[in-house]
Amino acid sequence: MRGEAWLFTGTALFFGAVTAVYGWLSDEPAGIAALCVSFVMSALVAAFLWRQHRRGGERPEDRADAEVREAGGRRVFFPARSLYPVLTAAGSALVGLGVVQGLWLCLIGFGVLLPGVLGFAFQNLDHPD
Repeated sequence: MRGEAWLFTGTALFFGAVTAVYGWLSDEPAGIAALCVSFVMSALVAAFLWRQHRRGGERPEDRADAEVREAGGRRVFFPARSLYPVLTAAGSALVGLGVVQGLWLCLIGFGVLLPGVLGFAFQNLDHPD
């Protein structure tokens, strides 16, 4: 994960520098907002990858002297079936429609979205890996 983490760290630093220069030279709020969002999103991905690297250690892909057979075997756990993606998508759609149609639909959307997100986060707590 180290190579990917460095790639996204460089991307975040690039967007941070471009945002600062663009904000200093321009008065357009839309461009500044778009560059800020680009910086934040790439920084979030970089932070996640650095965390995964510290948590999982060095992978064979991170070493130049690694052999192909070292990367074989089970690496990660993927859950089988889950209805939480459907629940989360329905909740997100209801929240989006609620912003347009009215607060009552937005509140229903948050009521549907919350169990979906919590289910995503905690569905594998009892897994031994």
